[in-house]
Amino acid sequence: MRRRGAASIVANPVLVGAVTVLVVVVAVFLAYNANNGLPFVPTTQIKVELANGSNLVRGNEVREGGYRIGVVSDIRPVALGGRSVGAQVTLKLDKTVGKIPADSRVEVRARSALGLKYIQFTRGGSTTRYLADGGSIPISQTTVPVQIDDVFKIFDRPTRIASQENLTGFGNALATRGPDLNQTIQAAPSFLGHLAPVMANLADDRTQLARFFRSLNRFTGAIAPVAGVNAQLFTDMATTFAAFSRGPEALKATIEKSPPTLDVSTQSLHDQIPFLRDSAAFGHDLNIATNELRRALPVVNPALKIGIPVIKRTPEINSDLRGALVALRDLARSPTTNLALRGLTATVGTLNPTLRYLGPYVTVCNHFNYFWTFVAEQFSSPDPTGNTQRALIQFANHQTNSVGDSTAKRPANGEGVPPNEEPEYLHAQPYAAAVDNNGNADCEGPQRGYPARLDKYAPPDYYISHDPHTPGNQGPVFKSFDDSARPPSQRQLDTNRVPPGQTFSRDPGGLSPVPPQ
Repeated sequence: MRRRGAASIVANPVLVGAVTVLVVVVAVFLAYNANNGLPFVPTTQIKVELANGSNLVRGNEVREGGYRIGVVSDIRPVALGGRSVGAQVTLKLDKTVGKIPADSRVEVRARSALGLKYIQFTRGGSTTRYLADGGSIPISQTTVPVQIDDVFKIFDRPTRIASQENLTGFGNALATRGPDLNQTIQAAPSFLGHLAPVMANLADDRTQLARFFRSLNRFTGAIAPVAGVNAQLFTDMATTFAAFSRGPEALKATIEKSPPTLDVSTQSLHDQIPFLRDSAAFGHDLNIATNELRRALPVVNPALKIGIPVIKRTPEINSDLRGALVALRDLARSPTTNLALRGLTATVGTLNPTLRYLGPYVTVCNHFNYFWTFVAEQFSSPDPTGNTQRALIQFANHQTNSVGDSTAKRPANGEGVPPNEEPEYLHAQPYAAAVDNNGNADCEGPQRGYPARLDKYAPPDYYISHDPHTPGNQGPVFKSFDDSARPPSQRQLDTNRVPPGQTFSRDPGGLSPVPPQ
């Protein structure tokens, strides 16, 4: 009799299929839960308090030095003290991270431009205090910076529409404010000239700004206990003055009777002289009681010591004011405050030469107003999403060394012009002037053609214009008129030259002559 051989496990297709399905299910389960940590891997849980959730979700990574060391396992709202609400995030960290110093810091960082976040873990330097499993990092050691998705929310559709309307409105508004802007530009150099010594005085250590703010802090601290009384006083005064405004006739009658009342008061004060003398004598006798008060101070002082902090906590405004004054004190003590004031002084000194050069372009040539007059029309061409910029496209010809040829080796000089095309000559005059060296109008930019040749360094056969200034004065851009019959206060500015007494400069960074009065 022959013994039947043992059946192989792979010979049963049902068993093979069941094992395959089980393996696939386990693989899918492990892949799905990989973001929350693999099973049977030892971890350490740490709780972190954040000012807000910042779009964190379960499964976000925790990184240290660019390497993943754990994941976010839970996030929930939590009260942070007072009336503020923040987020408590539970971090599941790998055991390989080791001990976590108690002064470690946590920051929420953006992982992509689409809003994905991760936790940046920065290990502290403490070697004696460590967090236990389940320990907490307080909000003072966490940072939630402004995220890029919050920045993008600024430019929503209502903001874009409002920006377009503002641009059109400002253009239309500034177009009719030419004389006001001219007078402002005219007065600015003189104003900034006086502002420079003021800034220098404030930046000087002898000014003692820190001492001033410390005194202001003590003053506000002295009136803080009666803040509630003062608030009630102003409330009652508002009610009283409101009653005055409802009865103008009664107020008028009161004012009419004030002179005879003052006469009676004057006589009454004369009669009060004996009483005042007696009050002085009483005050002298009161000094004895005041001396006795010194003996009672050891008993009174503890009561005042306990009562004053209680009274200070009564008005809610006291704490807010204290924080503001502390910040102000820190600002006054900060070594960068004087640096900022000195920087502002340097800014004023730098801005004056700039206004000397740019001022004539406004007061004489009106460039600033022309720009805002046409900017609204420039951006008024409609398109499917709003407005777009109107543009006139011009094309260069195909001559040798054309102005549109990026590989040109010489300036455009009308050479090698193809048939049926006009020759091109380079005309580029930078830094066109607004005035000459004497302050007379020389608005070269917007109102003249180009001379055939104006380049003293070019070869004789070149017909190009490259020198900044054209010979002669081109005059102002304003339409001239005679207003000599008007009173002096109503006359317009003399647009044929810079305003009297104001400094100016023809070239950038040049000297600033003072025109005669």
